Amino acid sequence: METLVYRFEQGQRKLGLGAPAQLVGVVSSGNLEVLVQSLDLQSACEIEISTAAVGFGVIWQAVMSDFNQRWQLADCRIAINDMGATPAVVSLRMDQAIEACLEQNK
Repeated sequence: METLVYRFEQGQRKLGLGAPAQLVGVVSSGNLEVLVQSLDLQSACEIEISTAAVGFGVIWQAVMSDFNQRWQLADCRIAINDMGATPAVVSLRMDQAIEACLEQNK
């Protein structure tokens, strides 16, 4: 297992402090789960990834940077448990989690 941590500063979109955590996906058979929490992180977004696919940090960095450009999240912590999902599945699950949070906080 490998743990990767990314932090993106000065996000613009808040999901709502105190909102319930949102879990999307299931860890099994090459998939992943994404847990999103709203916390006071001084407008930052922190992403921690636990993955069975060791040695793919450059790819994870690209996927996380792309995600950050799309969403520009602030005060958000995301935990990802991965069992070898492809970058496309990672992006899909992360987008689903954020969309579920935004829908829940309407």
